[in-house]
Amino acid sequence: MGKNKSGIEFDKTEQTNEWYTDVINKANLIEYTDVSGCYILKPRAWYIWEQIQAYMDKKIKKKGVKNAAFPLFIPEHLLTKEKEHVEGFAPEVAWVTHGGNSKLAERLAIRPTSETVMYAAYSKWVRSHNDLPLKLNQWCNVVRWEFKHPQPFLRTREFYWQEGHTVFATKEEAVLETKDILIDVYKKMYEEVLAIPVLFGFKSEKEKFAGAVHTMSVEPFLPIGKAIQGGTTHYLGQNFAKAFNIQFTDTDQKKKFVHQNSWGLSTRSIGAMVMMHSDSHGLVLPPKVAEHKVIIVPIIRKDNKEKVLKFAENIKKELATFNPFLDDRENYSVGWKFNEAELYGYPIRIEIGEQEVDAKKVTVVRRDILQKENIPAKNLKEKVSKMLETMHKDMYNKAKKFLDDSIVVEEKDVKKIAKYVKEGKIVKTIFDREKDTDEIIKAQTGGKTIIIPFDEVPKKGAKCPFTGNEAKAVVYIAKSL
Repeated sequence: MGKNKSGIEFDKTEQTNEWYTDVINKANLIEYTDVSGCYILKPRAWYIWEQIQAYMDKKIKKKGVKNAAFPLFIPEHLLTKEKEHVEGFAPEVAWVTHGGNSKLAERLAIRPTSETVMYAAYSKWVRSHNDLPLKLNQWCNVVRWEFKHPQPFLRTREFYWQEGHTVFATKEEAVLETKDILIDVYKKMYEEVLAIPVLFGFKSEKEKFAGAVHTMSVEPFLPIGKAIQGGTTHYLGQNFAKAFNIQFTDTDQKKKFVHQNSWGLSTRSIGAMVMMHSDSHGLVLPPKVAEHKVIIVPIIRKDNKEKVLKFAENIKKELATFNPFLDDRENYSVGWKFNEAELYGYPIRIEIGEQEVDAKKVTVVRRDILQKENIPAKNLKEKVSKMLETMHKDMYNKAKKFLDDSIVVEEKDVKKIAKYVKEGKIVKTIFDREKDTDEIIKAQTGGKTIIIPFDEVPKKGAKCPFTGNEAKAVVYIAKSL
C-alpha cells in the first residue's frame, strides 16, 4: 500500500484492476462521467492519442489513404444489409428512437463501426476500374454498448479510433494491404511510438470480425499475463460489395464486384501502454508520447533562490526542443514535486540545487529506472536527446524480453497447456482451425486463441491436442483482456 493518498496504493500484480484505475486517475488522464463506460479523456491523455494519430496519419497518407468524415447515425436498413455483420454487432448497438418528442420513422444506430454507412456511399462513387483503388480513413468516436465491466481505455462504451475502409479491383491487392497496414502501420506504431512489442497474425474463425473473410491483429502481451487485441485489419472479400451492390466495369468491359478491407486501431492502445510500462510509482511514459519530455525541479532556499532559478531557466532554454516544464511552484515541497513527477511519468527529471549550480552540473533521473546521475551541464541538449533514445530502446527491450520469456511450446499435453495459461504464459501450440475448437480450448485451458502466426505450419501428420483432428495451424493461446 502507498504511504499517502497522492501515491499509488495498489500492487500491479496482485491488485491489477485497482492499480490500473489508481494510475490513470492520479496521473490525470481520465475523468469519470454519469454514463457508465463513457469517460473524459483529459488533455494529458489526449496528447498521447494525438502522437499516435500523427504517426499513423503520416504513414497511411503515404500509402494513398485520404481522410474523410461520415455520419454518426446509421439508418437501421443500412446496418442490417450484411447479415453476419449485423448479427455480430446487434448486442452492442445503441439506438436513437426519438427526435425531441417525435418518434422516428426508422431507428438510427449510433455508429458502432462505419462499414454500412460508408459502403452505401461507395456504391455511388465506384463505377469504373478508374475509380479504384478507393482508400478512405476517418478519425472518429464509436459506441459499442458492451455489457462487461468497463475499464477506461481498455473496455469502454464510447471510444476513439481510426477506421480505414478501402476498395480494390482484386483480392490480391486487398489481402496485400491488410498485411501491410498490420505490420507497417500498427506493429511499427506499437514498437516505435509506445515501445511495445506485439504478437501478430490471423485471428481464428471464432474471433474474426463479423462479416469478414479473415481478420489479422496485433496483440501486446501485458505484464499481468494477458494479451490484448491492439489493432485489427479485415479482408471483407466481396460480402459487403454484394450487399451494397458495389460494382465496377473492369478493363475487359465486364461488371465485377469489388474486394474490400476495413482496419482500425483505437484509444485502447493507451491502456495497453499504461499496463505495459507503468509501475508502483505511477505512469511511465515512452518519450515519444510525453508532452513534456523533461521536468526541471529547482531545489531552493531563500538565500539561493535567485541563483538557482537563473541556472534552471538557462537549462530550460537550452532544452526547449523537449518542451521542458520548470516546476518552480513555491507552495509544494521538493519531495512532493519528485513524487508528482514520477506519478505523471515525465521521462526525465532534472534536479538543480546550489551544489549543481556551483559544479555546473545537473542531477538527472530517468523515469523508467529511477537512478540518479550527475552529468555536466555542458552540451546537455545532446545528452538528453541520447538519453531519451536509450530510454525508448530500454523500455522496448524490457517488454520484448518479457514477451519472449512468456512463450512456451507445448503441442501435445492439454493439461500442461492449461497449467501454463493459468500461470500467465503464452502457449505456442497447434490446432485444427475449426470454429468450434475455440470453445473447446477455452473450456479446457481457461485461455483463448490469440493469433495464428503467418508462414508457420504444423508438422505433417500432427494432431490437434484438443480434438484429435489433423492439425492445420500453429496458434498462440493465452488469457486475454
